[in-house]
Amino acid sequence: MRIGFIGLGVMGRPMAKNILKAGYQLTAYDISQPAIDDVVKHGATAAKNPADVAQKSDVVITMLANSRQVQDVITGAGGILEGAREGTVIIDMSSTAPMVIKQIYEECKKKGVKMLDAPVSGGEPKAIDGTLAIMVGGEQEVLDQVHELLMTMGSSVVLCGSIGTGNTTKLANQIIVALNIAAMSEAFALGAKAGVDPEVIYKAIRGGLAGSTVLDAKAPMVIEGNFTPGARLEIHIKDLQNALDTGHQIGMPLPLTAYAMEMMQALKADGLDQADHCVLAKYYEKLSNTKISKDK
Repeated sequence: MRIGFIGLGVMGRPMAKNILKAGYQLTAYDISQPAIDDVVKHGATAAKNPADVAQKSDVVITMLANSRQVQDVITGAGGILEGAREGTVIIDMSSTAPMVIKQIYEECKKKGVKMLDAPVSGGEPKAIDGTLAIMVGGEQEVLDQVHELLMTMGSSVVLCGSIGTGNTTKLANQIIVALNIAAMSEAFALGAKAGVDPEVIYKAIRGGLAGSTVLDAKAPMVIEGNFTPGARLEIHIKDLQNALDTGHQIGMPLPLTAYAMEMMQALKADGLDQADHCVLAKYYEKLSNTKISKDK
């Protein structure tokens, strides 16, 4: 099985490397030449554009920043569908608006191209160690065809339903992650304002009901004042916008998501959109006029 990979950013590059480690033949493309050069050093073959990737691949994976990029790369000029043939499988692992995925899927069907949407959760650390949670929308038969491939990048692969449901599940994931980080930040700010060290709070609560994967991943970063992005705030803003848009389309109010979005927009206005999404703690530091982090 020949694999193509398009989108070698923070997440895509380690995912592509894990595919190579598993012994697959990989053709790669990105608009960044250094990113291409890096995966070529690990055994990949460079392509000149997305259509070229498709011509040389049985399965093409996309890992891109937003819905517009996904649509352009798959259906645009020089895109995947120009080089794909009947039976090619496209797996979009980006976080893409469900309605956009369904539109792309309809275009793929016209050419006999199969498609799955398979967004991931876990950020850069889990992309590096190959333990991402992968949420899939599409047909079981197509998933069976690529399940072994997906498991080179993840520790779990769950079929959520028909096309688009993978991304709907990812939106649910992103709502929960955002609100967990916000709740953690609010709690730490309360503690700091009242004279309790946030690190002590973290150690005291992590083994109880308030403990979570989000808490264990983000609390140490916030406490140390380390906002180096594993998952950039700007990407989470995009995901929450997709969630709000989807909610509006189906008549589902999302009041907590809307408030989290406004907090993130305030941080973006302060120039922090390239920081890790746990920079939400900075919103509460500003709101409470107190310090949570140790970066005094």
